[in-house]
Amino acid sequence: REGDIIFQESVSEQAKAIKLATRSHYTHAGILFKYNGTFSVLEAVQPVRITGLDAFTRRGVNGHFVVKRLKKADRVLTEKAVDMMKRTGAAFLGKNYDIYFGWSDERIYCTELIWKIYDRSLGVRVGALERLRDFDLSHPYVRNIMRKRYGNNIPLDEKVISPESMFRAKNLVVVTE
Repeated sequence: REGDIIFQESVSEQAKAIKLATRSHYTHAGILFKYNGTFSVLEAVQPVRITGLDAFTRRGVNGHFVVKRLKKADRVLTEKAVDMMKRTGAAFLGKNYDIYFGWSDERIYCTELIWKIYDRSLGVRVGALERLRDFDLSHPYVRNIMRKRYGNNIPLDEKVISPESMFRAKNLVVVTE
């Protein structure tokens, strides 16, 4: 249903680093909404866009995905609330993907998009915000990616929302595995 969050394991250099640093199976996520009567995924890729559900799921490893829903969605995700979420999300359309995982609205990464839509539209926080320093940055592969992106100035205190934190959010329930 609209407002559900869809998680998948993506295949990229970054996805491998995310898996290692966060110990997450899932490395990408988006929000399901209906556009012109058809389910699509609002997602932060390059750039933030609306992707058909089939195209989104085909990009994941073996086409596997998990859909999670906000607890008490029947009461919270009213038609008015979903419209507000769509309007909030529309403000991010076309924004560049944030490979630096910064918390500003200038560029956006996948779980940041979802977190901000839920927080700004409904006052609901999905997953616990963490700091970059909270992740396991010790693996050579992760260190190499970090060095490429940040040089010697890694913003260890930058707040982030990881796919793992969002996936484990206590206010979500599994709909489809």
